[in-house]
Amino acid sequence: MGRDRKKGKAITGWLILDKPLGMTSTQALGKARWLLDAKKAGHAGTLDPLASGVLPLAFGEATKTISFMMDAGKTYEFTICWGVSTTTLDTEGEVIARSDKRPNKASILAILPSFTGNIEQIPPAFSAIKLDGKRAYDLARAGEQVVLKARTVRIDALTLLDQPDMDHARFEVYCGKGTYVRSLARDIAATLGTEAHVVRLRRTLVGPFDQSQAISLEALDNMDAQTRAHTVLAPLASALAGIPTLTISAEQAQDVRHGRKIQLTQQQIKGLEVPATIYAHHNDEPIAIGMVEDTHFKPSRVFN
Repeated sequence: MGRDRKKGKAITGWLILDKPLGMTSTQALGKARWLLDAKKAGHAGTLDPLASGVLPLAFGEATKTISFMMDAGKTYEFTICWGVSTTTLDTEGEVIARSDKRPNKASILAILPSFTGNIEQIPPAFSAIKLDGKRAYDLARAGEQVVLKARTVRIDALTLLDQPDMDHARFEVYCGKGTYVRSLARDIAATLGTEAHVVRLRRTLVGPFDQSQAISLEALDNMDAQTRAHTVLAPLASALAGIPTLTISAEQAQDVRHGRKIQLTQQQIKGLEVPATIYAHHNDEPIAIGMVEDTHFKPSRVFN
């Protein structure tokens, strides 16, 4: 999701933004990019306008690692309002169904295990998924019937945090790529024999980045313009924390920078499970991401 422009500074790193409510991820990226006067930027993992929280923004060479953040595990806190379903599965939509049933704690806890592991989930009609080249939410807003196919997603943990009252329940979910919390809320309600929609959604973690590291646009705006980037950007390699690392020599680094495959020593491949995606560096300087097969490292993304 990276974009280029002619003007701006060639800065590199990750900004962990605390996206506010009411703003799209693209708008948040644009504002942060303007504040940092960055030449190249992209975001990892869209957050709905009605969701807040961790939105990792990549700048410069860090945009080459966005795919690893897109695939990373994510944690959300969300609040369900029982008894009402909406077209969008959140507070933005029109009411389409009601129920008088309010599930108690015991019944909620009893069904949560059925929503962990690999599960089948139908995405919301109001989502960014493309159908025949058009976004599902555009078709839905135009009044067209949107039928999306179920897809397999992974949920590693789903916890009931509390029940502030009989109409609401607050949850935390740790899930994999492509999971829709709004669909999860819909399916939880259906299993419990009631209706529901999401009234609050906050992302608290994406891969190695959590909300304790996040900064608001307001705080970013209040910083000294000359030192913002140096103050807030995490290193490019911080997004690669879950990838095995490979230390290479200066000579090997030179070849890799030119896109050439290199021969590795037995010491270098010791302990590596091959084939595997590897992050190669020299003196802690990012060189490339690539594949180790047998005794060779072949770069696929080289950092300038």
